[in-house]
Amino acid sequence: MALGKVVGFALIGALLAAPFALGGARPGSASPQRYYLALGDSLTYGIQPAKVDSGLPPTAFNTGFVDVFARRLRTLAPQLRVVNFGCPGESTRTFVAGGCPWLAGGRELHDGYRSAQLQAALAFLRAHPNEVSPITLNLGGGDVQAFSDSCKGSFACARARGPRAMSQLPSRLTSILGRLRAAAPNAEIIVIGLWNNDLDHPRESDPLYRAVDLTIAKVAGGATAHFADPFPVFDPQGNLARRKARICALTFICSRGDGHPTDAGYRALAAAVLAASGYAHRS
Repeated sequence: MALGKVVGFALIGALLAAPFALGGARPGSASPQRYYLALGDSLTYGIQPAKVDSGLPPTAFNTGFVDVFARRLRTLAPQLRVVNFGCPGESTRTFVAGGCPWLAGGRELHDGYRSAQLQAALAFLRAHPNEVSPITLNLGGGDVQAFSDSCKGSFACARARGPRAMSQLPSRLTSILGRLRAAAPNAEIIVIGLWNNDLDHPRESDPLYRAVDLTIAKVAGGATAHFADPFPVFDPQGNLARRKARICALTFICSRGDGHPTDAGYRALAAAVLAASGYAHRS
């Protein structure tokens, strides 16, 4: 996704104008519990373009960060079971209201549900009290993409619609994490940020992604959740050639024009999640 400077800074103003409650992540359980609940969009699902093009079933999407993170967790809790509700194309809006785009295209989920993803998650947490930890959540990329697509690169559109459109992101994330925390008061919750796949205008678009990450981090803190920041891993600063080589190796943006991670990218993302979690020092 490429956003011009004006588009990016219109969104930054909207995001940073929103109020936040900043807090620290709680320690959580001494070890992973019976279930690991993975929530979010295409990254949680483990999307890779060749597998999508081949129409492969959910079981073939088995190299994502959820799979890698779960393998690390099983060194602490060998009987850990993964419940993956990830829906490719999910935004904070559809996460709450329903209408998973992946299902609308006739595809299947790893672990199916008929309601909105949030309702499915809350129902699972109610059915398994004190048995779910950790919970991972990645959302936000779909919101930024939807806004960018709706404006079609128009600066006038971004100036006019940006503040209202993006001001809803922190409020929806706050509501989502508040409800998850209420349903799982002792669980480790790790919220995952974004990185920037724009190789053509990184200096112009970086501030947008860092503003979104700051938003996500602050909302996570308010829910006593951890924040996993993949930006420094995927977008190392300083040398543009080094940065391009890294993003080309960790995503399909150079080879396929697709920003989803390669296997190496998903391993790097899993490492960032592990480092942010309360389990990192025990693995």
